Amino acid sequence: MVATDATGLRRGLTILLAVAEQEGVGEQAPGVTRIATLIGREKSQVSRALKILAEAGFVDRDPETLGYRLGWRLLAMAGRSTHAALTAAAESQLTRLVRAFGERAHLSVLQGQEVLTVLSEAPDRTIQTVGWVGRTVPAYSSSSGRALLFDHERAGLDEFFRDVTFAAATPRTPRDVEELYARIAAARDRGFALVDEEFEPGLVGAAAPVRDFRGRVVAALNVSAPKFRFAQELERAGQLVKNAADDISAEIGWQGSSEVGGTRLATVSRS
Repeated sequence: MVATDATGLRRGLTILLAVAEQEGVGEQAPGVTRIATLIGREKSQVSRALKILAEAGFVDRDPETLGYRLGWRLLAMAGRSTHAALTAAAESQLTRLVRAFGERAHLSVLQGQEVLTVLSEAPDRTIQTVGWVGRTVPAYSSSSGRALLFDHERAGLDEFFRDVTFAAATPRTPRDVEELYARIAAARDRGFALVDEEFEPGLVGAAAPVRDFRGRVVAALNVSAPKFRFAQELERAGQLVKNAADDISAEIGWQGSSEVGGTRLATVSRS
């Protein structure tokens, strides 16, 4: 009985994640057949699970398309969580960063050894980086991952990545923990992380950590863009992303110093 309950719970969570991912990338709300394909389950099993999730308010079914979206009950629960203040504070900063650079900005958190994007703001551009809300990327090769690992020392990183293979997405991807730690240390001294074609060819990014009232790194703010368009802006982007991250940290209770090397650039324009 316990095993059966665990299997049903696992199936339900897998369905919710699949629905969230489709919604996060702007896809049409998936129906039963599409969800069954996405998670590799039988259609009848998925249909039964969706019925239970809908009855509980965790998914909503569009009466016309018969596709499923995350339900209002689930969203309301998220809104009452301790992370609500963080996302609320981040929204305006993401908008300001997009306005300042005309590039996509993200708020991300650690999920295991990967980075999960929870908020994303996009500019009106034909060519831009992909929206990643609901998706994960390796922490070792992204600027957000580097910012999220700011407070990890070498021994802690060894343990953190103990079972992780560093896949070389590009020639610039860190090859091991030693190389990653050197880059984290340099980013920590600077106050923000810069990544140049480490996660994906032609992509650059800047990120800075967001801290809670205890001073713990709880999220990362990031701007990423095609290198051909953003390489000359990357250093300035790092400074302004750091300022925006510091402002979010202050808004959620952090009262520590926001200066590195005694310097702080003007905060992103609030106009």
